[in-house]
Amino acid sequence: MENTLSNAQGGAQSFRQLVRSMGPGIMMAAAAVGGSHLVASTQAGAIYGWQLAGLILLVNVFKYPFFKAGIQYTLGTGESLVEGYAKLGRPYLWVFALLCLFSAVVNIAALLLFSASLLGYFIPFTLSPVVLSAVVIVVCLGILFAGHYKALDVLSKVIMAVLTVATVAAVVIAFASPAPVKEIAISPSPWTLAAIGFLVVTMGWMPAPIEVSSITSMWLKSQKRQQEVTPRSALFDFNVGYIGTAILAIVFLALGALVLHGTGVEFAQSGVGFSHQLVSLYASTIGEWSRYLIAVIAFFCIFGSTITVIDGYSRVVAESQRLLLKQETQHPRVLQLWIFAVSVAAMAIIIFWGKALIPMLDFAMVMAFVTTPVFALLNYVLVTKADLPKELSLSTPMKWLSILGLIYLFGFLALFIWWKWLM
Repeated sequence: MENTLSNAQGGAQSFRQLVRSMGPGIMMAAAAVGGSHLVASTQAGAIYGWQLAGLILLVNVFKYPFFKAGIQYTLGTGESLVEGYAKLGRPYLWVFALLCLFSAVVNIAALLLFSASLLGYFIPFTLSPVVLSAVVIVVCLGILFAGHYKALDVLSKVIMAVLTVATVAAVVIAFASPAPVKEIAISPSPWTLAAIGFLVVTMGWMPAPIEVSSITSMWLKSQKRQQEVTPRSALFDFNVGYIGTAILAIVFLALGALVLHGTGVEFAQSGVGFSHQLVSLYASTIGEWSRYLIAVIAFFCIFGSTITVIDGYSRVVAESQRLLLKQETQHPRVLQLWIFAVSVAAMAIIIFWGKALIPMLDFAMVMAFVTTPVFALLNYVLVTKADLPKELSLSTPMKWLSILGLIYLFGFLALFIWWKWLM
């Protein structure tokens, strides 16, 4: 009896330790639930119903080993993925740094514009997307420079959890009482050449741009300096975050399929108009009383994603600079300079090309998909060449999944390039 009780207490304590050690994986999930879920998955369900559910799951499966590489390499070597790229050779690091800098500016601009559009939902008068984006970026910079990011990190996790519960509730209610179909029409097929552009947009940020794996790697390295992290706890954290985002993608697709599919409703192109439609999705299923509650939750969820990627991308670019210049250490102000630089560059994109939210998000997702095979190949080369402990090395099934994933990603990229520019 005592042994049983002791084992139960030990198991409970072990589980609590696992939960306490969760961090980088959940932060990755918080960064992921943005354009890919609230926009791409919902659109996929609204336009094609349930037809793309399998594709979304497949993309998540094929990208899994390349995201996991950040955890394996950092735990096995004590170095970040960025340091690993530097060890492969300066050309690898240059390719990574340039692609990451480009992705940083585009993705931050897209999330910034999305945050601004949701902020506009609460303002009784009209402000331009540029002004709203400027307000959001100033607040983001203030929080990051003041060192209050950790508090926001905790808040963003709570907000994401609430949004998840609200979305699941909306889907359950929609299943119980589906919206009446306003027009009889056959669902278009996504398996045509004409739909390739939409498929690429859907897959680009699913579950997140793959260079986020390098950001997760740096977060994990930072976490290791503050507390003990075991392979079991780190992989548990990663799997919870990654699998959770994959499930959420299907939940958002279900919301679009159950509430919008067949109704003839199209997404608005303007930022404020789109945010109103998004909030109305929840209000039409959960109840009108939830409208402003959902708007607040959605805003903080995307705001949390925005500030997370500003911080994460800036850290990775600053680390790349340090390694390219062969510096042992780097002044903290360098990170602040990169945070400011990528924020200004993102604002420049919004000023010159930010009148519509959906085209901006589409462009960011296309660019994420175009760069995905390159980042995936870098991660695969790094993990296979590194001398990792057995429990962290690439298993035979994972190696085959990685190869299939690379064939899939490069094959679809070639098809997209042919369709977009050569057909």
